[in-house]
Amino acid sequence: MDKGRLEAFSDGVLAIIITIMVLELKVPHGAGWDVLAAQWPVFLSYVLSFVYVGIYWNNHHHFLHAAKRVDGSVLWANLHLLFWLSLMPVTTGWMGENQFARLPVAVYGFVLLMCAIAWLPLQYSLICANGGKTSLLAQAVGGDWKGKVAVAMYLGGILLAFVAPWVSCLFYATVAAIWFIPDRRIESRIKQ
Repeated sequence: MDKGRLEAFSDGVLAIIITIMVLELKVPHGAGWDVLAAQWPVFLSYVLSFVYVGIYWNNHHHFLHAAKRVDGSVLWANLHLLFWLSLMPVTTGWMGENQFARLPVAVYGFVLLMCAIAWLPLQYSLICANGGKTSLLAQAVGGDWKGKVAVAMYLGGILLAFVAPWVSCLFYATVAAIWFIPDRRIESRIKQ
């Protein structure tokens, strides 16, 4: 199966997700710094989510670049990931509009957790469709310490959201920082 259609569809969905998020940013009513400063929670939640969508887009691109083919299980796993990513605009807006209140921060973390979990079947199905355990992708993924750290931090962030939502947001930002640098494992394997 041609991976080009999967890539194009995914790129389109991710572009729409970012577009919806930016459309949620409201124009401040007034010309003073105070009016702009009142919008900081909405803007901050947008920036965090924009970075997350960018990270998924970047890693998705790297994985598909290393893959030679896709099959039906890859298509379904990809849709599963896109479903959870499509909830980012709602949780981003809810968290920002409510100034990082407990429940919105916990739900935001839950969506991040589900995106991370949805990445696993996509990764597995791509590896299977491209040669299994001996494939370039399998070698590049290795132990996936970043993925394990991310899941643990999301779980911690969700639980802490009910006590200290700002600590949860710090957890979520830390995971984004860990993943911000593109995954060099795949690039280095492709160059070999």
